[in-house]
Amino acid sequence: MPGLHESDCPPSPSGSGRDRDRVRVRVPGARLTVEPLVFLSMLALTLQAPLSTQYIFQRISSELGFSGNRSRGCNKSQGREAALEEEVETLTSHWNLYINVGGFAVGLFSATLLGPWSDRVGRRPILILPAVGLSLQAAVYLIVMYQELPVGFFLIGRLLSGLLGDFNTILAGCFSYIADITDKPSRTFRVAVLEACLGMAGMFGSIIGGQWSKAQGYINPFWLVLALNVATVIYAVVFVKESVTAKRPGKLLTMEHYRSVYRLYSSGQETGRRHRLCLYALSLFIVVTVHFGVKDILILFELSSPLCWRSDQIGYGSAIEHLTYLSSLLALKMMQCFLADSWIAQIGLLSNMAGLVTFSIAVTSAVMFTGYGIRFLAMATTPVIRAKLSKLADVTEQGALFASVACVESACSLVSTLVFSSLYPATLHFMKGFPFLFGAALLLLPAGIIGVLGCREREMPYRRFETPAAPGASDADPASNHNEGIPTAAAATC
Repeated sequence: MPGLHESDCPPSPSGSGRDRDRVRVRVPGARLTVEPLVFLSMLALTLQAPLSTQYIFQRISSELGFSGNRSRGCNKSQGREAALEEEVETLTSHWNLYINVGGFAVGLFSATLLGPWSDRVGRRPILILPAVGLSLQAAVYLIVMYQELPVGFFLIGRLLSGLLGDFNTILAGCFSYIADITDKPSRTFRVAVLEACLGMAGMFGSIIGGQWSKAQGYINPFWLVLALNVATVIYAVVFVKESVTAKRPGKLLTMEHYRSVYRLYSSGQETGRRHRLCLYALSLFIVVTVHFGVKDILILFELSSPLCWRSDQIGYGSAIEHLTYLSSLLALKMMQCFLADSWIAQIGLLSNMAGLVTFSIAVTSAVMFTGYGIRFLAMATTPVIRAKLSKLADVTEQGALFASVACVESACSLVSTLVFSSLYPATLHFMKGFPFLFGAALLLLPAGIIGVLGCREREMPYRRFETPAAPGASDADPASNHNEGIPTAAAATC
């Protein structure tokens, strides 16, 4: 249970001396820990993302002389206006691509260093540094808007944020923190709580940002983005207690951090841990890539004809989208009483695919909001995958694991922008919603992977009784205790 001291369970005699020296002591009575930090940071990010996209759209429209469809009652653009509208959408997509590529280039380097480093020096540094970077990014964006600088200067802020770890490193630190203070049965739900914090923050941020930008434009709401990022830094410094008590000094700039990530994915081949880690990581990559890709084009899809949504409508749509985090959390808690985690992930994927298919055919606001409603379980998949990954890693490998997950998510941000932001303008002439159909088709692959792995994991306990294991094997390899796929274990968490 959360709050128990991990030192209450003596280390296995078969464990190495290094592992015994790095035993975690969980935060006593920890109930509310990094959740407010995730909420504040995500609230800032949710405000920032649509505002920056809409600002780029407006600036490019102004530079090209495109007045938009709203002045004509949202009728379909004709002639030169249609060509200008397509050019504005294409340039906006491309700028999103350039900015994301810049963040990925440096974020991949920093996240891989910061995650394994936190296994030695503690989690708090990798919660503070990225929050400082996001504060600098918001400040740069404000300067660009006030001075009406070219939108390319947004890239400077994105590079600063990526250099200090970016939002993905905050998530990596928070998930590692939760892994430090929880046991395996409770971990899936606690991970889902973190993701629900992401959703609640996203919902509030979408409503606030949509209404505020409609009333006062795109600049004033960015002051709240800056204030929230600064508040995240303060919370991490003042209120977050360190979860790694057996800290050791460790250099940041060393190849050992990269080697620790490599060892994580190269060991445990005899028990199948290596293959399961790689397959679950691939599943997470595809699910998050589709999620990011849809978010990249969703605002453009709603801004242009035939929907031509206003800022407040975009805010409502984004709020419903983020409400799926909370609905998925509640559904996950209920479904854990009678379903294995793998089945819960499959239901989430099915909800996601059905919603994307609905988006692809949406020509009215009613159909679009129906698509948002159908996806109410879409976010039940990612906490299951994260928890399964965490359960496959040792307690001394959580930082390296979630650093690799942060790199996977950074790669998702890049690949999703490359694929979806390129696919969207390329398919405008024959089907505007084709990228949503493409995303739904991609989700069939993780559905198959999770289904097959779930079936094999349910067979593993029975094979252990049939084939005697080597002495101490269950202690030496955390993967050998991997029985979270058994329905009775899922029921035990209720």
